[in-house]
Amino acid sequence: MAFLDSTLDINLVTPLNQLGYGIVGINIMDALTKMGHNVAISVLGQPQVPHSYSESFKEAVNNGQKPDFEAPCIRIWHQNDMSLFIGNGLKIGFPIFELDRFTDIEIHHLSYPDKLLVCSQWAKDIVVKELESKAGKKNVADNVHVVPLGVDRDIFRENISPRKETTFFNCGKWEKRKGHDIIHEAFARAFTADDDVELWMMCENPFFESEQNFHWEREYRGSKLGDKIRIIPRQPTQQEVHEVMSQVDCGVFPSRAEGWNLELLEMMSCGKHVIATEYSAHTEFCNSDNCKLVSIDETESAEDGVWFFGQGEWAKIGDKQIDQIAEHMKAIHELKQKDELKINQEGIETAKKFSWDNAAKEIINAL
Repeated sequence: MAFLDSTLDINLVTPLNQLGYGIVGINIMDALTKMGHNVAISVLGQPQVPHSYSESFKEAVNNGQKPDFEAPCIRIWHQNDMSLFIGNGLKIGFPIFELDRFTDIEIHHLSYPDKLLVCSQWAKDIVVKELESKAGKKNVADNVHVVPLGVDRDIFRENISPRKETTFFNCGKWEKRKGHDIIHEAFARAFTADDDVELWMMCENPFFESEQNFHWEREYRGSKLGDKIRIIPRQPTQQEVHEVMSQVDCGVFPSRAEGWNLELLEMMSCGKHVIATEYSAHTEFCNSDNCKLVSIDETESAEDGVWFFGQGEWAKIGDKQIDQIAEHMKAIHELKQKDELKINQEGIETAKKFSWDNAAKEIINAL
């Protein structure tokens, strides 16, 4: 705790862009810099930093030209690539992962850092279990610290949708893991062609070829209520993501597994109602007061033939879960029809607790 009032030199290795890891890196860099710490940045890939973060980015880049090699180094990156750090100081890995088991390569890399930061208690429990059982490490919990991620409340502000249609929304790159194979089915079970509803999907996957993205779009446009489904292009900035979110009523996130789910927390911060599975990392901030939960009874092998090949397990989503999602959708629509759909105040209060400043403070506490 003494570190909170001290200025530290911190080496930070991270992407800085508009993808998941990059958004985390940008906000962590900015928050640590504003706290007065000397952040020396080493960027993974090409930086794409919004103008509003230019001052902290410039300062971190300048520091990165002459880093303190004895300072602690934090690497925000995948769990299978945790070997490259700056200098000789404390090595701290910050992976964001979705599954409940690690491969041998992941175990090898996660065993290297002196400390690990994870987003949720769910993630910490997995790291402790896996490293103790597979790597033979002792007292792992002492060196694994929960650092919940945040949301920028200066961008993601609350409002009520001006649209007369009840508008449901999902964003996050096309994946079976995110439940994209069943959202249109739940929508079709909930409504008919006569209902005044729409479903917006902002899910372009930048790692796909155009044909792969088109495959998913065709699946939705050709579904039973395809005429009520809009495919929204990927937005280049967080402000433009907020512009889309401000027009909808409810976020639908039936994920089989999540490392955090930035968009779900952003929707809460906008005061929107949300539907989500009661499983994995977003249980750190989702509860029955701020979210319409979808109960998960069992897990299954995590396989999609694209990114996951059975190396762990994730939530099993069957007819029971799809029906729950549909019932939640209908409940939201009924409130909207009666002009009784209020702002999700509990979601806003949750978002206030999960700020990037708090994430930065938890990082400093973990040092």
